[in-house]
Amino acid sequence: MAPRARTLFLPLAAATVLVASTIFLFAAAGARWRPADTSLPVPTDTEASFLAVPATAASNTSAGKDLSFLDENGRPDDPTTTGASSAAGSGRCDPRDAAIRVFMYDMPPEFHFGLLGWAPPPHAGEGVVWPDVTNGAAPPRYPGGLNQQHSVAYWLTLDLLSSSAAPCGAAVRVADSRNADLVFVPFFASLSYNRHSRAVPPEKVSRDRVLQEKLVRYLTAQPEWKRSGGADHVIVAHHPNSLLHARAALFPAVFVLSDFGRYHPRVASLEKDVIAPYKHMAKTFMNDSAGFDDRPTLLYFRGAIYRKEGGSIRQELYYMLKDEKDVYFSFGSVQDHGASKASQGMHSSKFCLNIAGDTPSSNRLFDAIVSHCVPVIISDDIELPYEDVLDYSKFSIFVHSSDAVKKGYLMRLISGISKQQWTRMWIRLKEVDKHFEYQYPSQKDDAVQMIWQTLARRVPAIRLKVHRSSRFSRSYRGGK
Repeated sequence: MAPRARTLFLPLAAATVLVASTIFLFAAAGARWRPADTSLPVPTDTEASFLAVPATAASNTSAGKDLSFLDENGRPDDPTTTGASSAAGSGRCDPRDAAIRVFMYDMPPEFHFGLLGWAPPPHAGEGVVWPDVTNGAAPPRYPGGLNQQHSVAYWLTLDLLSSSAAPCGAAVRVADSRNADLVFVPFFASLSYNRHSRAVPPEKVSRDRVLQEKLVRYLTAQPEWKRSGGADHVIVAHHPNSLLHARAALFPAVFVLSDFGRYHPRVASLEKDVIAPYKHMAKTFMNDSAGFDDRPTLLYFRGAIYRKEGGSIRQELYYMLKDEKDVYFSFGSVQDHGASKASQGMHSSKFCLNIAGDTPSSNRLFDAIVSHCVPVIISDDIELPYEDVLDYSKFSIFVHSSDAVKKGYLMRLISGISKQQWTRMWIRLKEVDKHFEYQYPSQKDDAVQMIWQTLARRVPAIRLKVHRSSRFSRSYRGGK
C-alpha cells in the first residue's frame, strides 16, 4: 500500500473501531437500563438505596413485577400479575404511573364510615372494614348542610378505595407501606367533631375525644409510625376545631387543614402541612355567560356579621358599606336557605367579599370562585390551596385589613377596576373552578386530585426529614 494511502486508511479504521465499540457499549447498557415512565431522572443504584422502597421491592420491579396494590375492598391485587402491560390489560392502574403511592390503614369503621352509620353486613367475614364500592356501588352518603364543607377526608378515602380501577387518578393505594410515598390515616375528624364533640350524659367524656385518644394509641403502635416518627403520615383535620385533643401528640404528621388560625406554629405550618379547599355550598355556575354587564350588583356579601377574634372587621365594613350604591351587604345563615340565596346573589354580582371571620378562611371564598364572582379577599392571615401552582392574583383582589377599613378606600378600589380587567379575571375563574370540585369518582385536576398532587410535591421534603432523623438509628447501631 502506498504511504499516502496508508496514512489515510489508519485514522479511518480507528474511527470505525471507536464507533463500533460505542454502539456495543450502549446496546449492552440498554439491556440493563430501563428508564421509568416519567420525566424525572432515573436514580443511580446508590441513590435508589435511599428511597422508601425496600431492596426486595426494587428488585421485583426491575424484574418486571408490579408493585403490590389493593383493590376497591382493601384486598391485595393478584400477586401473579406482572408488568405495566398486565395492569393496563386488566383495566387496573399501575402504581408506578401514579403521582403518589399511598398506603392506607385498615382502621376500624368507628373512625370513618361508622360515623356515617355504616357497618359491615352480617354475612361479611372478619376483617371487613370498608363499604363495597365495586361495580359502581354507591358509597355511604355524607351528611348535608355545613357538615359538607369540611368533608375532605371522606372524598380522599373514597378515592383511595377505588384507586386501583380505571380511570386512574393522581394517587394509587398500595398494599405494602414500604412501597408507599405516604401513609394515609382514614379518620373523619371533622365529622367526629361536628357530631360527637359534646359529652352525652351519663358519659363525662365526648365520643370525639375518646376516638382521638384511641387514634393516638393506634397510630403510635404501628410499625409505619415508628419507622418514620409519623413524618410521612397524612391526617385530615379540616374543621378548625377537629383533632383538638390529639394534634399535639400527632404533630409530626402532615395535616390537611383549612387554615392555621387555631394551631400553634410548632404544631402546624405551611412548611409541613397542606391547605385544602372547603367543599363549596353554592351551586357551580355552569355554562356561565353572565359577563360584566349581566351582573347588576357591584359588591356582594351575605353571612354572619358579628364575629369574634379577627372577624370584628366584618362589623366595621358592614356599617361602612351597607348604604353604598350597588352593594349588597346583609346577614344570612344556612337556616334561612342561606346557601341558595347566596348562590343566587353571587351569580348576579361582579365582586364578592371574603372577609376574615372567627378564623382566616371560610367556604365563602370557594362559593365565589365557582360562582365566577371575583373574590375580594380581606384576611391578612389566610393561606390558600395549591398556591404554589395557582396564582390567585389572576382572579382575585387582595386587600389589607388596615386599608379596607379606611373610609372610601374599598369602593374606590373596586370601582376603579375596568370592564376589561374584570373580564380577564372572570375568564380565569371559569378556567380554575374545576380545581375546587369534590366528587366521586374523582376527575382530572379536581379538588381531590389537586390535593394528592400537592401532597406528592411534599414527598421529597418528607423523605429528607425521615432520612435525616434516621442517621443514628441504622442496623449497625442496633436499630431495626
